[in-house]
Amino acid sequence: MKQLEHLNKKQLEAVTSVDSHVRIVAGAGSGKTRVVTTRIAYLIEEIGILPHRILAITFTNKAANEMKERVSSIMNCGNSGVKVSTIHSLCVRILREDIRHLNYPQNFTILDSDDQKTILKTIYKQLDLNIKDISLNQSLGYISNNKCAFVGVEEAQALANTYTSEVYKAQIYDLYTQKLKEMYALDFDDLILFVHNLFEHNEEVRRKWQNRFDYIHVDEFQDVDVIQYGIIKNLVKEDTKLCVVGDPDQTIYTWRGADVDIIMNFETDFNTSKSIVLNENYRSTPSILQGANSLIKNNTYRIDKDLYTNNKGSEKITHYLANDENDESIWIAKKIKQLHNEGLPYKDVAILYRSNYLSRGLEKAFLDYQIPYRIYGGTKFFERAEIKDAISYLRLLLVNNDAIELAIRRVINVPRRGVGPKAMSAIEQISDAENSNFYEVIKNHTIARGVTQNKVNEFVNLVEKYRVKTKDYSISILIKGLLEESGYYRMLEDNQESERLENLMELVADIERYENEEDSNLEEYLQMISLYTDTSNENEGTYDYVQMMSIHAAKGLEFDNVFVYELSEGVFPNEKSVNEGGKHALEEERRLAYVAYTRARKKLYITSSQGYSFVLQKIKTVSRFVKEIDEDVIDKLNQQPSYQNQEYKYNKGDAAIRAQKPLTSTTNASKVKLKKGELISHTVFGDGVILSSKDGVVEIAFDRKYGIRKLSAIHPSISKK
Repeated sequence: MKQLEHLNKKQLEAVTSVDSHVRIVAGAGSGKTRVVTTRIAYLIEEIGILPHRILAITFTNKAANEMKERVSSIMNCGNSGVKVSTIHSLCVRILREDIRHLNYPQNFTILDSDDQKTILKTIYKQLDLNIKDISLNQSLGYISNNKCAFVGVEEAQALANTYTSEVYKAQIYDLYTQKLKEMYALDFDDLILFVHNLFEHNEEVRRKWQNRFDYIHVDEFQDVDVIQYGIIKNLVKEDTKLCVVGDPDQTIYTWRGADVDIIMNFETDFNTSKSIVLNENYRSTPSILQGANSLIKNNTYRIDKDLYTNNKGSEKITHYLANDENDESIWIAKKIKQLHNEGLPYKDVAILYRSNYLSRGLEKAFLDYQIPYRIYGGTKFFERAEIKDAISYLRLLLVNNDAIELAIRRVINVPRRGVGPKAMSAIEQISDAENSNFYEVIKNHTIARGVTQNKVNEFVNLVEKYRVKTKDYSISILIKGLLEESGYYRMLEDNQESERLENLMELVADIERYENEEDSNLEEYLQMISLYTDTSNENEGTYDYVQMMSIHAAKGLEFDNVFVYELSEGVFPNEKSVNEGGKHALEEERRLAYVAYTRARKKLYITSSQGYSFVLQKIKTVSRFVKEIDEDVIDKLNQQPSYQNQEYKYNKGDAAIRAQKPLTSTTNASKVKLKKGELISHTVFGDGVILSSKDGVVEIAFDRKYGIRKLSAIHPSISKK
């Protein structure tokens, strides 16, 4: 085969080792797809294996189609005849032939996510549940988690105990399962679970499918879960040869079932196997690879390998240490603008971050600097539902506000207050008849009965309470109070919506940063937010844009220039994950950083920021994932710390990052050290004297320019004189 001439020594060994089970440990950018496709062609052309006796399993349709095309191209034919499919497609093929053994018809229905949501909407109506109480995605996640853990309906109901939301979810699970049985329908989880059940309990069916294949290949083997692995093992008979390809250092999906033990223990499960390590990288520069190697070596549970490359390139990794988060995002925007002005297309730049909430600062900076961008695998920050809800609550505080009708429509029933279509229709009719806005209607009229009207009255009282406070209290205090007293925070906590809570804390941090500007007020802040949301879609029609995404979404992709954003301890590695998962979680966080670094082809930038973190209740420090990079391959910019001896020195423009859980006034109060009569200094408003200090809020008299202001007692802009 001519293609063998283009392989390196290890690749050639992987292609031609066909007499035993093989584990190919393929480092990032090592050409694993070329190896697998060439191996399949080698089996057909050189060994004489019939194409239909070869099975290749992938985990995305894109990967399956790419593999089919490459094999056909190597063999110079339209269709090679090799069975290449995703694990789900393979299961569909098996079930179409043999699902009758589970008392299902062969023409069973396969449900996609939209079908599932349609069924759930019917169930919600039956249970008188509102989607805003328990989202459809939450219910689907709950059902999937239980199914894949082999937790049936009865056990789920027992586990729910008396927790209201869990009881509802268990009822939804029960009705959903019944509905699928009535329809003879399967969702994507069922496709896997039904085949696993067949193979485990029906030897005739298992033998039938084992006899179909002589060689089985599994791509991205590090992402396999226990159930999928059970199917794969059941396909391997005595004389079948299994070849798996993956990289334990890129196992980053354990939160959705991937088990790194599976690829690590392969030689134990198949004791006649051999392992081949592909460690020549064809993607990145030597500096990027040395940096990634030095990072990942700090993990202990891995297969040792050092990536190397013959690529040229002497430019080092750049690390920028920003004074605060605002400085960090602005530095990235300026650097990208500079690169673009020098001829670099925006599409050759990717920004990667640990969590989606981190996009907020970058989005604002990109809009300010007119840099087109697109977010993959997520929604733009100010378009996220919880952010729109929070902004709507703030809009209700402005008396003369053209957007009040939209705000009422959005949050009058969030959290749920029983205000349905009938009540909204009554509001609309009165508004039209009296030519008044929606808020005046609900304030002055009865629009519902009983409990619903009582809750509407509570809603109005809440708005009135905080309208009175708008002149004296900071915006951040107003929004935290509104979200807490309205039950919005509690709603997200009860539904375990940690990512949405993080987004709200990021919004609060953005507001606190804005409050450090002179003459800041609620109306101007809302106008500024409107500007960002109005311009957020201006660049949707262009192809040349910066690509922004979480590191998880970037897996399998590569870019010429990569910025990895917010490498600060507690943020990345994520403190919550490490606290809950210990050493194993820390190693996965490090694997995530390794994946991020190895996405870069030509240039890698990594950034961190200093400043006070309400999450950590201390100064942010540079991530260990920066410190673990070899010193000789990294250039460090702006490394002078903005604090000395761990005592915080506030920088103008800094802001607290979001807390994992909303801080209530009572929990803050115990930490407040400021007392009535004390002299303080504020980074923007100057010197002042404390008039009162209560429940985490201080009233401070500044000079005439700023007057008397009520601020959060723990805001880092305040220090004692």
